[in-house]
Amino acid sequence: MKKLFPFLRKYTKETLLGPAFKLIEAIFELIVPLVMASMIDVGVANRDSGYVLRCGGILLLLGVVGLCCSFVCQYMASKASQGFGTLLRDAVFKKFFAFSRLSSLGGQSSLLNRLSVDVNQLQLAVAMLIRLVVRAPFLVIGGAVMATFVDAKLSVIFWLAIPLIALTLYFVMSRSIPYYKGIQRRADSIFRISRENLAGTRVIRAFSRQESEKERFSGATSELEDAAIRVGRISTLSGPMTYAIANLAIVAILWFGGIRIDTGAITQGELVALINYMMQILTALVVVSNLVVIFTKASASAQRVCEILDAPEDVAAPAEPRLPDPNTAAPKLEFRGVSFSYPGADSSIFDNISFSLKSGEKLGIIGGTGAGKSTLAALIPRLADTTGGEVLVDGLDVREYDPRVLRRKIGYAPQKALLFEGTIRQNLLYSKPDATDGQLWEALDIARASEFVSKLDGGLDFKLTRGGGNLSGGQRQRLTVARAVVRRPEILILDDSASALDYLTERELREKLMTGLPECAIVTVSQRVASVMGCGQILVLNDGQAWLGDNESLLRDCPIYREIYESQIGHGGETA
Repeated sequence: MKKLFPFLRKYTKETLLGPAFKLIEAIFELIVPLVMASMIDVGVANRDSGYVLRCGGILLLLGVVGLCCSFVCQYMASKASQGFGTLLRDAVFKKFFAFSRLSSLGGQSSLLNRLSVDVNQLQLAVAMLIRLVVRAPFLVIGGAVMATFVDAKLSVIFWLAIPLIALTLYFVMSRSIPYYKGIQRRADSIFRISRENLAGTRVIRAFSRQESEKERFSGATSELEDAAIRVGRISTLSGPMTYAIANLAIVAILWFGGIRIDTGAITQGELVALINYMMQILTALVVVSNLVVIFTKASASAQRVCEILDAPEDVAAPAEPRLPDPNTAAPKLEFRGVSFSYPGADSSIFDNISFSLKSGEKLGIIGGTGAGKSTLAALIPRLADTTGGEVLVDGLDVREYDPRVLRRKIGYAPQKALLFEGTIRQNLLYSKPDATDGQLWEALDIARASEFVSKLDGGLDFKLTRGGGNLSGGQRQRLTVARAVVRRPEILILDDSASALDYLTERELREKLMTGLPECAIVTVSQRVASVMGCGQILVLNDGQAWLGDNESLLRDCPIYREIYESQIGHGGETA
């Protein structure tokens, strides 16, 4: 929790003033039994109705002032906890973009669970911290101290009961924390299964796997239920045990208090005051027991959130970014002995990759599934970092660029055609926010998308559903290419972004790119030979090996490329 206190720094005033007002309310609450004792011993005993009314007025005044203090504290707690949650949620969300692979942090489901459930739990803990963490212990200690002033001998009962209750709460807390951590992990599992089933509904139904998925989900929820029941059994002990100790203390106060009244050591009003103090202590301790549960959950949530905030960035911005020499004659894009391997992997995906690409030149990347084609392309905009060698843009290592400056040079159409909910115009402006409608239509024309967009209701203002689900796969891919083209990039990366297009449309797209972006260095990743065979350079990847050449030299010297070529074109396969 301490690591998260800096997020409260902006709300220092609320964090300090809130408990202060709650403390004032608690002080007034401790005065109430003394007023009641005086009302009984003086007003009621002497049948002085005026004195009783005056004491009643004092009680009313104490209640009103206490209520006002409570409202102020509630406002402070709400402002601070909501502000804390907003800042923390923003920090966690921002940290997501510092990692090339979210799976290293537990996957999407776990991250979403931490961003929502765990941060909400911490917000609640902050609110309770401001509202009750000072008031409840103060009432416990204050009630015992006030009881000592009323009658020192009977106050021994208070000082014996409080440690017993504290030990009970410690027992509950020490055994609950591990269970709450397990509950959060099981909640992650339910999130993950739910996401998989929602995303794969058609596949599940196509293979009639509904029952097995229901059983898998039911198993995950049963595990969560069992863990929640186990922690619930422990947590429920705190209430009955706390009440039992406090009620036994009240019985002892009545028993020994009655004896002391008979001897004239205390008055009836003082006995009532002692019972009231014990009830205040009991109520406060019940609140403390609830706080124990809340802070136990918050402790588990804090550890999970801190795992994200403390995780080292695997793609960090340089401390002192540089800019390339504007007079350089270096290639637009160059790989020098580049290697890459995933953390913990025994071998590299590829080793010692070298090539250079000038403005206007084309590079094709082809190879088998899992050969590292998309990973190699992701190294250019620094979506991941090399484990060996250098990637240079305009003669400067990409690791020395400010990432924003580097990525403004690059247009990227990913392997999965991802569109955001909103209009087509909003999606295209994602690449260049100040682009005109004319530039948007020009980009759509280059991407062979202008014809179908013009026929949609609203054209550029056509509303896309989440992920562009109301368009076909080929239409989504062409829009992602158009989005990459809008900024007129110096380097364009097409990561298998035409796989859903027919051969004729893809060929027209390649021709449009060549004429529409003549000075752009284009990197095309594809499974199709027809998509890359016209490139000046072709990089073939397979099982960590790499071959570089043009179509003719690779057909002669690279058996992998020749096999792919013959399977698609040479033996009656589909052609460009």
